[in-house]
Amino acid sequence: KRVRITDVGDGVLPWSAAEQMPLGYDVPSARQRCYPVGRGLRAPPENMHIVRRDTWVPPYRAGTVNPSQREARGIRPPAEHAAEVASRPYDVLNSAEAQQEATEKSLLHIIKPEIDFSPIADEHSDEVYARAVENFRAWREKGWLVQDDTEKYYVYAQTMDGRTQYGLVAACHFDDYLQGKIKKHELTRPDKEEDRMVHVRNQNANIEPVFFSYPAVREMDLIIEGVVAGNEPVYDFVASDGFGHKFWVIDDPEVQQRITKIFAGIPALYVADGHHRTAAAARGGQEKMKQ
Repeated sequence: KRVRITDVGDGVLPWSAAEQMPLGYDVPSARQRCYPVGRGLRAPPENMHIVRRDTWVPPYRAGTVNPSQREARGIRPPAEHAAEVASRPYDVLNSAEAQQEATEKSLLHIIKPEIDFSPIADEHSDEVYARAVENFRAWREKGWLVQDDTEKYYVYAQTMDGRTQYGLVAACHFDDYLQGKIKKHELTRPDKEEDRMVHVRNQNANIEPVFFSYPAVREMDLIIEGVVAGNEPVYDFVASDGFGHKFWVIDDPEVQQRITKIFAGIPALYVADGHHRTAAAARGGQEKMKQ
């Protein structure tokens, strides 16, 4: 069981086929604390990255005194739109491929907005960054992405080649990364960080997912197993590539509190994938704090 995290802003939860789950945490003191996702957008699993890529975009609204007490409501597609909003992650296909794959409601219009131009525009141009903001707003206005009314954790499962993997979706504090409580194993390129940072800044949202892992905790496994066994998934579909996706919402306050308490005792998180997006999110958090 792996977990992922994301930070900063009104995050979005894009997912994609072929990766694992996310988990987020906050460390107000020396220990880490996990808490329900904050104003994150979650798109259906096909665009969520599980095993190898990123997963989720839980957002942390910088500037609050105590992150664990802030609003934490995910923004996600209604079940009837989930399969069409879902898309592969932005970094596993080029612009031409994305333009060919994108349906009307696909999240690719937000994470690779250069595909909306003919011919395809420079992905680093001002007009492309502006189109991402426009599309993000339009998806919410059209009801293709809708904000949850209360704080929640989420469970995501992806089935590949007969094997199903599960993970917890949550938010994390960018300060954990800056303080070394979220550990990395790759160097990052400033130009790639800046590109993702522009999207975070312009959208006031963290739409790109990251994938973190954490030391195994049997009680956490049992909680996830209980959620899956005792509830119907809100999303349940098979993508065009044959991967199966299921998604559950954890809105029981007692379960949420227990999850948060468990992660208070976890010493560190580890970036499995999404180093540039994590670094960009941390930069966004620093920038918002200065504001």
